[in-house]
Amino acid sequence: MDRNRRQFVLYGGAVAGASLLTIGILSLPLGLEPSKSDSSYDRLPNTILQSQDGKSYRFYEDLVKDKIVAINFFYTKCRNVCRLTIQNLAETQRLLGGRVGRDIFMYSITLQPEIDTPETIKEYVKVYDVQPGWLFLRGSRADTDMLRRKFGLASSDPAIDADPNQHIGNIWFSNDATDRWAASTPFDSPEEIVETLLSVIPA
Repeated sequence: MDRNRRQFVLYGGAVAGASLLTIGILSLPLGLEPSKSDSSYDRLPNTILQSQDGKSYRFYEDLVKDKIVAINFFYTKCRNVCRLTIQNLAETQRLLGGRVGRDIFMYSITLQPEIDTPETIKEYVKVYDVQPGWLFLRGSRADTDMLRRKFGLASSDPAIDADPNQHIGNIWFSNDATDRWAASTPFDSPEEIVETLLSVIPA
């Protein structure tokens, strides 16, 4: 696939077709509180997510701020685009070697938090031999819907919007320090995904 068609890079916080609009925090469980010390907070929510190991994270401050990240959405019962995306990301993680969890971070967020418990996700990641540095995350239903809308995963058709099988499988890459974004499709090869991810890192 032609790289100009496969890859786009966005600056100034206009992410996923300018879908990252200012939106309030819907819920803050576990006693964690956000801060509004950074302007990126207005575009990326600080909602609380739980990893497959049961740890809680603020989405922006703990997972994205000042980091280079890869973000995608999935759910464990998905048998089409999710499977391909996770397989490609697993190979991408292997290609990146020890960088994942050190200077590059990978996050997969479930679209079905009611079904995908930490225990369910733990079993799921074993199938793909996921290595440390790649977090599989879940939030409340309200926060999950907020996040997917932030990343442009919403349809004006209520029937389509309610069907997780219709979700977009794109992988987003961000360098928060430089406010640089790029994306790959699930059909890109792991080598192409690595190339696009590295494009957000200044030479």
